[in-house]
Amino acid sequence: MPRKPRFYQPGLPVHAFQRGHNKEPVFFEAEDYLVYLRILKESAESCGCLIHAYVLMTNHVHLLMTPESSAAISSLFQHVGRHYVPYINKTYQRRGSLWEGRHKGNVIESEAYFLSCMRYIEMNPVRAGMVDHPAKYRWSSYAANAQGVDNAVIQLHEQYLAIGNNAESRQAAYRGLFEIKADTDEWALIRASLSSGTPLGNACFKRQVEVMSGRKVGLNQPGRPRK
Repeated sequence: MPRKPRFYQPGLPVHAFQRGHNKEPVFFEAEDYLVYLRILKESAESCGCLIHAYVLMTNHVHLLMTPESSAAISSLFQHVGRHYVPYINKTYQRRGSLWEGRHKGNVIESEAYFLSCMRYIEMNPVRAGMVDHPAKYRWSSYAANAQGVDNAVIQLHEQYLAIGNNAESRQAAYRGLFEIKADTDEWALIRASLSSGTPLGNACFKRQVEVMSGRKVGLNQPGRPRK
């Protein structure tokens, strides 16, 4: 089966996902999360990616990032794999693959979906029933984006910067997004676009992606389009 095309382009944010092989854990102890974040930061700097949001779940990760080149995100996952997998195998005396094939990812339209994707990512532990509020989950970017906690991994995107005039107002506005009831149709669309690799945005945005990439975008799974 041919691989699905990537639509990554410099400057276009990407929602990316990677899961453990057979949905098995990829993090076992607190130290593993810390090591992954250190490697992720090094990989982002080395490969040319700006990371805006993340969540590290027991058996998968979500990242929201902007690449500086079309190859940057694939390079980042390769770099992370070359360093994190040997660490896990050595630490837990295991062998073989850790991740389930290639990562999944799709470009997103910043103005319409960037903040929604941030919220979707940081709400993962709540949806999974692990906590009742994202602030209670240690291994995500929520504390950085909503509370101003120092986080060397995170780089602020222009869409986030635009929600307030200073750090305090931006953090307050961002926290307010989590008080709004989730739009389940929109979240279903985010999931479907990620799973299929289809650009997430309106028809004009998708045409722009087609022109930039030289490929037909195709279709995502059913879901209510954003008005």
